[in-house]
Amino acid sequence: MSDAFTAAGYGARPVGFGRKSAVVVVDLQLGFTGGTNPMAQSAHVDAATTRAGEVLQELRALGVPVLHSFVAYRGPWELGHWKAAANLAAFTPDSDLATIDPRVLAPADAVVEKRFPSAFFGTDVASILRFWDVDTVIVMGCTSSGCVRASIIDSFSLGFRTIVAEDCCGDQDAQAHADNMRDVGRRYADVLSGAEVIAQVRAAGITV
Repeated sequence: MSDAFTAAGYGARPVGFGRKSAVVVVDLQLGFTGGTNPMAQSAHVDAATTRAGEVLQELRALGVPVLHSFVAYRGPWELGHWKAAANLAAFTPDSDLATIDPRVLAPADAVVEKRFPSAFFGTDVASILRFWDVDTVIVMGCTSSGCVRASIIDSFSLGFRTIVAEDCCGDQDAQAHADNMRDVGRRYADVLSGAEVIAQVRAAGITV
């Protein structure tokens, strides 16, 4: 963080974990993590997906529930004005592109379909988290500069303590990832490594 941001008070205190936590995994689906779609060619996203699978396994063992979002579109009336509509049009609900990557999915996980950047916008994600009596949301997924960032901001705006597992998030460009992690860490969330997230959850016994 630059001295100018520090002097202005950004990042002055940590968010911290609360009573109970859950993970929101944003769009780690095959349309972004594997296959031939042009949006699925990022080595950065691939590495983040592998790491997310490892961290999720540890968090599930600690009793932390997991919710996945995925994007899917039935036609142009749902795609709207996405600038990447030409590639996203192939993300139909019954396509492999809409399938959660098996590296991160477990049978007991919740799965929610979305159409907009944030996992929270126009979905049941917030109500599911409230049903789980969660006050802390751990975010991972792709892409850091798009749907992950939007989900972080909405999590914050809805009053959840928001933690980002940095090495479990990926983007088309590593620099875009780094820039956005730095910025959300200044404003809305604690940005930690997956190992740090596991250690803090284990130490605090934060489970549902």
